[in-house]
Parts: sequence; structure tokens; C-alpha cells
Amino acid sequence: MRTALPFAIGLVALFMATAPATAQTGEQIYTQQCARCHGASGEGTKKAPSPLTGDRSVPQLAHVIDRTMPEDDPDKLDAAGSKKVAEFIFDKFYSPAAQARIKPPRVELSHLTIRQYRNAIADVIGSFRFAPKFDDKQQGLRGEYFNSRGFDGNKRLIQRNDGEVNFDFKVGAPDGTQPVKVEPPKKDDKKEPPKKDEPAKKDPPKKDEPAKKDPPKFDPHQFSIRWEGSVVAPETGLYDFVVRTDHALRLWVNDNKKPLIDAWVKSGTDTEFRGSVFLLAGRPYPVKLEFSKAKQGVDDSKKNPNPPPKPAFISLNWKRPRGTLEVIPARHLIPVKFPEVAVVESPFPPDDRSLGWERGTSISKEWESATTDGAIEAASYVLARLPELAGAQENAKDRDVKLKAFCLKFAERAFRRPLADDEKKLFIDRQFEGAGADLDLAVKRVLLFVLKSPRFLYPDAGNLPENYAVAGKLALTLWDAFPDNELLAAAAKGLLTSRAEVAKQAERMLADPRAKAKIREFLFIWLKLDQSPELAKDAKRFPGFDANIAADLRTSLELFLDDVVWGDGDFRKLLLADDLYLNGRLAKFYGVQMPADAGFTKVKFEADKRAGVVTHPYMLSVLAYHAETSPIHRGVFVARGLLGITIRPPKDAFTPLAADLHPKLTTRERVLLQTKPAACAGCHSVMNPLGFALENFDAVGRYRAKENDKPIDSVGSYDTRAGATAKFVGAKELAKFLASSPEVAGAFTERMFHHMVKQPVMAFGISKPDELEKTFSENGFNVRKLVVDIAVTAATPPKNKN
Repeated sequence: MRTALPFAIGLVALFMATAPATAQTGEQIYTQQCARCHGASGEGTKKAPSPLTGDRSVPQLAHVIDRTMPEDDPDKLDAAGSKKVAEFIFDKFYSPAAQARIKPPRVELSHLTIRQYRNAIADVIGSFRFAPKFDDKQQGLRGEYFNSRGFDGNKRLIQRNDGEVNFDFKVGAPDGTQPVKVEPPKKDDKKEPPKKDEPAKKDPPKKDEPAKKDPPKFDPHQFSIRWEGSVVAPETGLYDFVVRTDHALRLWVNDNKKPLIDAWVKSGTDTEFRGSVFLLAGRPYPVKLEFSKAKQGVDDSKKNPNPPPKPAFISLNWKRPRGTLEVIPARHLIPVKFPEVAVVESPFPPDDRSLGWERGTSISKEWESATTDGAIEAASYVLARLPELAGAQENAKDRDVKLKAFCLKFAERAFRRPLADDEKKLFIDRQFEGAGADLDLAVKRVLLFVLKSPRFLYPDAGNLPENYAVAGKLALTLWDAFPDNELLAAAAKGLLTSRAEVAKQAERMLADPRAKAKIREFLFIWLKLDQSPELAKDAKRFPGFDANIAADLRTSLELFLDDVVWGDGDFRKLLLADDLYLNGRLAKFYGVQMPADAGFTKVKFEADKRAGVVTHPYMLSVLAYHAETSPIHRGVFVARGLLGITIRPPKDAFTPLAADLHPKLTTRERVLLQTKPAACAGCHSVMNPLGFALENFDAVGRYRAKENDKPIDSVGSYDTRAGATAKFVGAKELAKFLASSPEVAGAFTERMFHHMVKQPVMAFGISKPDELEKTFSENGFNVRKLVVDIAVTAATPPKNKN
């Protein structure tokens, strides 16, 4: 986004020129007619306190000045004079380059953000555990099915991968076995000829011919199943895990010893069991679910030797941080069991987001206290698992040696580099010397000392060797985490000294689920959905639109974004694609023919009317009121979110005109009526025409041709930074304009940079925004290549940036 505050539309001056404006320079016009109100350097005065900074171009500035200045007589300055003063204002103190001259941007010393802190703890502790290679092509959990109420390996009949755990066995068994009626034994042992419809009995096998055995069958009365693997968290937050079953169960999530849910010994009639756990985005967590059906209550008396089995069902569900209860989809499960992840849950004060992205520049007593609490929590976690992590058993003779080695590696991973000799003495040797024979105390002192050190909390502190500095910045940019073993090994070998080598590592790291989670998070921030409120609609006007539909819509958008980014990666498809993901529930609501129980499938949906994210039903629903559409909200999103325009919120609380007070007006007509006053026109002349192009879609994103029996007017327009006026009719034409707009591409690249790097892009060079946009275009607007370019730019020292 171009820098800072919007252009002060109230550019008021006395315009007391001593010569015609056409004969004056732009500086003369400004000095004589504008500086009194806006200051000699555009810094503002009491009369016009807002500084002259913003994101409008020279043609846009000239248009505003010519149309609105001065307020008492807009015709006092002609178009030629308006252009001259606009050029002066832009070049002197308005443009990003001018602002950079006035206040040079710099890379600020920052501490770890909350997300980075939690990931760093997880990475440092996780480095002492072996993790298999992540393969997102495998989905589901590994299931083992036993023909017993326990898990007797000799009675394991089935091994397979199950995409989802959602089974209703009714009165049968996993292989379809149904109860069979058993006839009482006959008194007469004589052979009877087979009945008409019965096959003849086979002769016993010959001595040299082995008997053919039927495949083993499950006993419908009792069987057990164990599912194992990992669950991948798509976002950070508190997850509710819910198991629904009418029999015994145990569920472990990110703790291999203590079950999150334990209903192995059941009492009562409950069939739903819950447990909550905090998870970090983009990481696989070990999960194990055990289920057992037993012969409880079976009548074994002679009167009923073969009683009917009881029914049985089992489903593994979760509620994501901003979702509704659902069966955990296969795409979030993998059949490989990963090690536990150390997750710090100590609360932190929110990170500073005043510039539009998270950054660790605010230090407070609350933050200091939180880092202490986090260090204590992490140290307690390690001490509870010290034999596993350090490989040092309680009574081992070499326990002290192994614990010292563990502490040294812990410190080096936390500081992202090898320790110097004096640091080894300070952080390791002295802590063990001071603890005496209490080795656990020595380890605790080391951990707390390391985790409270600026070397850990401030990534750029400590004057890291160049290769290790590159590795640390690369990992934080792509993962919000610390370097892995492969990246540290490259640093140790001195391989991170060229852009090509750094880019090679960045491309490898993109495949990690942490990179995918961070990019997905950015896309939701770009679409202004990261803080979206609960989505609810008028039940009378939109029957059937409930929390489940809202959650499905968000999932649909998430799948669409992933499909584009991790498909061919073309950014323009985010704005132009005419397909989206629907399941059976969404298909029914939006009038698409699909089976009621269909899972999410990519389908062409109203291809002649829809295009990309701007017409996705979730976006259109979020950017609307409870019962009516909102061209203003939709226009603000397009202007701010996509075009990168800074628009100030209204000075006074804004309440839309109620539809029932103007029943004969369309929404467009009501908005034009309300925003007609001059005080509103400046911003709404930009927002309204953009939002009007989306008026063919109602408050839940369904297409409509009429409103109040009037044809929808979806004509829109936008005055570009180049000075041209783009006109479009409807969403498809709007999307085509946006996809081809350099303003949209430029805003996207800058926002992506800020999200990934958490530093101002111009701190890496005044021309860096234009360079990124140019490379983005040359690479076919490939999002993944843009991320690699950003990561290399952030990580590579200045001397290697060219």
C-alpha cells in the first residue's frame, strides 16, 4: 500500500494570488494559496491538521483539487493550476519517495511476535525429536481393525487408511458382517439331501490338498479399532475435539501419554465427548483414537443363544477456532505419526498492528512478564520430558555429560548459531557450577537464561555471522519460525552467500505446511477476513442460511485460495476464476445439482456471472448487512483491500437508511441518496461505483436480476492513478479490470511483503516496491515466485541484493 494518510480533501486556502495561476509555478501557487492552512512542508496546521500524505497519484490529486478547492469557490483555480500545484505537492512531500526523504524508512529492531515466539519454542524443543518427512499427498489416518474388544495383534483382520473417521456400523461389523441366525443342532445325525435352493455340501478335501479357509469375519458383538496418524492445524488457536460414539473410546492429541478424552469405562448414556487443545498453524500433531465395542448386556442363556448385536457408531470431529463442529476432513489428516509439539499457551499482549501488519516493536511490562511466563512454561515442559529429549536416564553415570550437551544444543538452536567459547562458559558451565549436584536445577537455569536472553527474543541481536543471519531471516519470513536442520547445515557450510543459493532454500521451504499456513493467513488478511465477525443473516429472508452454511462458505473460499496458489499460482486467477468449491449442503442452498452428502468439489458455478474472490458467496455475505446488501462495504473492500487506497473512516457514526423507510427505492438509490452531501462525496465517489458493480448479488451472495421489481443497475467506474476512468458493468467486468490493474498488483506485493517480513518494504530501498511489482509481472504473476523473491530480498545482505 502506498504510504500513510489520505490526501487532505479539505485543502482550504485563501487563494490570494497576485498573478494568474497559469503564469505561476506549482510551488508559487502552493506558497501563496495553500501553505497558510497546510504548512510550508505540508505538515498541517490547526485549520487543516492532517499532513499532506497519501496514496493518490498526480492526476487524482489534480482532479480533487480542481473539483473541490477552495471550498467556498471551487472555480477559483482552473484545471491547469490544479495540475501544477498537484505536481508540486506530490513531488515535494506527498509521494512515497518524498515521504522517504522527509523520514527515511529503516529496518527496525524487533522482538519475536507472539506467533514467532510460540513457533520458536516449538522448533527449539522439536529439534530433539525425530520427525518424518511431511507428505501432504497422503491423507487420512491409519486404521487397524481387531476381531476382539481389545487390541490383540493376533486378531487384527484389517489394516487400511481411512480418509475420515465417520462410521455407522449399525448392528453389523467393519467388514459388513451381519448377525446370522443359528439353527439348533438336529437330533438325527443322518445326512440329509440338500434342499432345492441349497448348494450341495462339498466333500472333505483329499489328504494332499489343503483345506480352503474362508476369510476371517468380525464378530458383530465385539470388535475394536485403533486409528493413528497426525492432524494438521490450518490456523492457530483453540480446537475443540469431539468424538461421537455409543461405545468405549480414548483420544490422544499432541500427548502420547495422557488422553485428551477418556471414556474407556463408560457410564450413563452420553454419546458425545469433548476435549480442547491449543494448536499452532501449519504443524502436524500426533493423534490416536481407540474404539471398542464389547458384549455388554448380551444374553448368553440357553433361551437366546444368539442375541442380536447392539448398534455401534464412531466419528472424530473438531471445531476450528472460527468454525463449526464438523467431521475432521481427510485433507487435515495424515497417516504418519509425527512427534509431539511443545505449544506455549501463556498469554501475551497483542502485537502492534498499527501499520497493517504484526510487528514486534512494542515493549511493555506486560510483554516482559509474558516472556518470563513463557520461559517457565517451556522449561517445565522440557524438565518433564528430560529423559526423552536429552537421552539421559535418571541413574545414568554420564547423565551430567549428556545434560550439558543437551543444554549446549538447546542454546545454539535458540540463538540460531554456534556459541562462542565465552558464551558456553556464561550460558552452560556457570549454570551447572552454581547448581551443585542438582542437575535438573542446572538445566532449568540454562533454559530460563537462554529463553530470556535478547539473543533469543530479538532475531537481529547478537551480531550473527552472515550465513546464520540469512538462515534466521529466511525461516522467520517463510515460516514465522526458526531454521530447520537442513537450513542450519547450509549456513554452517557457507552456502548462503548468493541469491541463487538462498532462493534454492526458499523454494524447498515453501513445501512445508508452515509456509502454506502463513500464505493462507495472508490471503485472509488481504481479503479483510482475519477479524471477520460471526456471519448471521435474516432467517425470514434467507431461510436455511445458518452457522453450518457460513462455515462451509469459509471452507469453500479456503479451498479456492489453496487451489489457485498451489496450482499454477497465477494471482490473476484469484480475481478471474469462474469455479469454486461446493459441497452438498452449499449446492442445495445455491441451487446446484449435487448429491446431498457430496464432499467439497470444484464446480463451474454461474460462469457467465461470477469471477474469483469478488463474487465468492462468502465474501459477498461478509460484505453485506443482516438482510440487505451493502455497496459501501463492498466498495470499501475493493478500494482498500484490492486497489490499496487508504480511505478514512467517517467522522460520525454511519447508519444506513432503512429499507422499509424507502420501500420503492433500490439499495443503489438509497446509497446515492444518503451519500449525496458534499461532506460524503469525496470518499463515496470512489467507493460507491466500485460497490455498485456487485449489486447483482444479494446479502448471501446469490445472483439476482431485479430488486423491488426494478432491474439491477450494476454500472460502476474508477478513476485510475494514471488519470484514466475505467468503466464496467457488473462483477465480471469489474474483475477483469482489477486483474489487469497495476494498482492491484502493486498493493498485493507490498502487503505480501509486510506480512511476510514484518518490516516496511521501502526500508529495503525506495524503489523496492516497483522492483517487486516488476518481477511479479515478469514471473507471470506467480504468487509462489513472489514469496520466494520477498524472502530472498529480506534475508540477503545488501551487498548481495543485486
